[in-house]
Amino acid sequence: MISPELLKILRCPETHQPLSLLNSDQLAELNQRIAQGKLQSRNGNVVSEKIDGGLVREDGKVVYPLRGKLPILLIDEAIPLVPR
Repeated sequence: MISPELLKILRCPETHQPLSLLNSDQLAELNQRIAQGKLQSRNGNVVSEKIDGGLVREDGKVVYPLRGKLPILLIDEAIPLVPR
């Protein structure tokens, strides 16, 4: 997916916090919510395409989706994570 070297330099475009890879359980949960039509991006649009992975902001509040091998580092396309 993303090389470790690239991951070390990638930062959240909003807060400049480090990003880490979404784990497989989180990915499965998000893709399940996408399939149910229950996931929205920060801009309020329903996310309709499953994601191939994601980059989680250090504070755990948002994930930036990966489509193929490309991270979508747009603030409006970030997906808010529901606190547990």
